[in-house]
Amino acid sequence: MSEGDARGAREEDPLRAARRVKRDRLRALGIDPYPYAFTRTHQAAELEERYRGLAAGAETGERVRVAGRIRAIRNSGMFLDLVDASGKIQIFCHKDFLSPTDHAVVRLLDIGDVIGVEGLVRRTPRGELTVNAAAITVLAKALRPLPEKYHGLADIELRYRQRYLDLIVNETSRQTLRRRSRLIAALRCELLARGYLEVETPMLHVIPSGASARPFVTHHNALDLDLYLRIAPELHLKRLLVGGLADKVFEINRCFRNEGLSPRHNPEFTSLELYEAYVDYTAMMSLTEELIVKAAQTVTGGLRICYGGTTIDLTPPWPRRDMAELVAAATGVDFLAIADAAAARRAAAALGAAIGGNESWGQALEAAFAARVEDRLIQPIHVTGFPRDISPLAKADRRDPRLAERFETYIYGWEIANAFSELTDPDDQRARFEAQMQARAAGDEEAQPLDEDYVTALEYGLPPCGGLGIGIDRLTMLLTDSPSIRDVIAFPTMRPR
Repeated sequence: MSEGDARGAREEDPLRAARRVKRDRLRALGIDPYPYAFTRTHQAAELEERYRGLAAGAETGERVRVAGRIRAIRNSGMFLDLVDASGKIQIFCHKDFLSPTDHAVVRLLDIGDVIGVEGLVRRTPRGELTVNAAAITVLAKALRPLPEKYHGLADIELRYRQRYLDLIVNETSRQTLRRRSRLIAALRCELLARGYLEVETPMLHVIPSGASARPFVTHHNALDLDLYLRIAPELHLKRLLVGGLADKVFEINRCFRNEGLSPRHNPEFTSLELYEAYVDYTAMMSLTEELIVKAAQTVTGGLRICYGGTTIDLTPPWPRRDMAELVAAATGVDFLAIADAAAARRAAAALGAAIGGNESWGQALEAAFAARVEDRLIQPIHVTGFPRDISPLAKADRRDPRLAERFETYIYGWEIANAFSELTDPDDQRARFEAQMQARAAGDEEAQPLDEDYVTALEYGLPPCGGLGIGIDRLTMLLTDSPSIRDVIAFPTMRPR
């Protein structure tokens, strides 16, 4: 043993040191504590279902092979609780059924070890489905102890940093991430059934576009070129409509925005984004309701959910209200009657909105909405009438050119979906981009840059279309009653310790 190894052994936690000794004893018995594979015949839940009618005290003649992690050891190793991805099954380890070597192995097992077991199925007189172990295979000797059974992983931040440990000990965390998977699968299946084509678009962009956000920057060495992690797939998806790949396309995409952390924000997040030719944003409202209803029924089994102690009814149709109308109802201030940006800023500031001094009329209205209305929108609602000057990719409203044909869907005060009648006029789009560039020059770091190639694509003709984005992470939070976005992301972004 080298000097460094000896020092490490002296400094190691006694519990870990004891487990290393057991691992070495397994090797002394000729047993590899980290073998290559193990063939199993059943999972725990399969056996529970198969022998649901087996009477207490009854035995079967079926020999099975199961594998999982030891979560409890009782009676000096005679009884083990073995947990796999489907559930738990009891293992009975008795010298009458085991070889001397396997019986010695039992004495070297710890909670947390992964093992394989071969044996006959029975139900104990107390009614516990059990495998009488005839052979035991160590599959992974755990060198670190699991958190204490009754207190679990109490350090919430550690749960996020060491998600693998959280998943081992926390059934709620496992269920949340499994429900997320089912939610995404339900959305995908529903769209495929409606004739949408699933596509993939780049995650590295030459121009950060498709949303108002600060991007992450990286560098391509071979091209000596700065690139940006995708903030949205929108402009590439609409390029596919220009090209006629399909009339309906969608992508379940990972996006990256260089923004702060909060219970509802993670720099790396997932959204569903889709586009359909020959429809406008009203079709997207109906589709939003139908997709969220499908997700809710899949994850929760119904349309009445409970989040944070509040009951939310997802039964469609959901109300549709203009942003300015909602602000006027809440505050008495009608922004549609305010003619210029300066007056709008003064009105928004008087309502307690965060105003910096350079906001446009639309930005002032949005700030007032965020300050006085947004967090009160508990039941599902489509908020329409977004200002045109904060919607550079949406068509102007047919009734009022100050507004855009855009809506956001709110549930529990959160934006869950965002949709437009997509802007298809290349000259109008160029002018919108140029206005965004002026805002960027004035200090707005989230304003969108001009994407010349996208304007060129529009010049070849983009059919009228509706577009929709749904935030997968927030929707999962709602449908699993999770208080933080970190609960629904397997590996959330964390500040290094």
